[in-house]
Amino acid sequence: MLNIGMVDEIISKALSEDIGTGDITTASTIPKDQKISGKFIAKEAGVICGLEVVKKVFEKIDGEIIMIPHVTDGERVNKGDLIAEIKGPAVGVLTGERVALNFLQRLSGISTKTAQLLEEVKGTKAKITDTRKTTPGLRVLEKYAVRVGGGVNHRFNLSDGILIKDNHIKAAGSITNAIAAARKNAPHTLKIEVEVESMEQIEEALEAGADIIMLDNMGTEEMKKAVARINGRALVEASGNMGEKDLREVADTGVDLISVGALTHTVKAMDISLRFE
Repeated sequence: MLNIGMVDEIISKALSEDIGTGDITTASTIPKDQKISGKFIAKEAGVICGLEVVKKVFEKIDGEIIMIPHVTDGERVNKGDLIAEIKGPAVGVLTGERVALNFLQRLSGISTKTAQLLEEVKGTKAKITDTRKTTPGLRVLEKYAVRVGGGVNHRFNLSDGILIKDNHIKAAGSITNAIAAARKNAPHTLKIEVEVESMEQIEEALEAGADIIMLDNMGTEEMKKAVARINGRALVEASGNMGEKDLREVADTGVDLISVGALTHTVKAMDISLRFE
């Protein structure tokens, strides 16, 4: 479930950005006492996400606006399906329309893409996970959308876990040095993950006691060799332009996790419209 209190500030900023000092078009053309009703309609198939956010958008604008969902987050819809109904003061509904759709379309796009990728790896042990390549300020929502689509979350922020990447290794001098320093200075409750690019680095990471090994931009044959060498001594994550690869082939190498930055940084918004009656 999404803790709507965590996203209250995000919604407020989005409304402030869009409304500015006021919705001039609506204020100058629609009587304040006019009521209206409308329907959110799917214009393509997908997995819906963000209904509670949409509801909160309209609640912030006018408490008299009522939204009646016909599906729940995580539910698949087809083109033409009714997602939700809305009714109340026309001024408020029109003012919040764009912001509500922006959230609903983007989050549903992320959950839809996640579900599609999960279908590709179905029958394997691989899990689809996101990255920190999220829209600044929207991470909590976008990672929620990944979960709604059936994926799992990687780190929410830099304090969530230790991920030693290539530049950390260069700065520390070696994988061994970086892992040793992490063991000494970081909380014992955090797992240590290290990014590797070769079999030699895998050997070093295993010897140093890494909990998770990230295979960066490796081909599938090399991944198979890496999984066999690691042999359960650490979790194995495949990473690096995964959104452009055949994920079934990647999953069949035996990796535990496949991290896909494209879930959030280049996802296509789902086509949804709000039609007034």
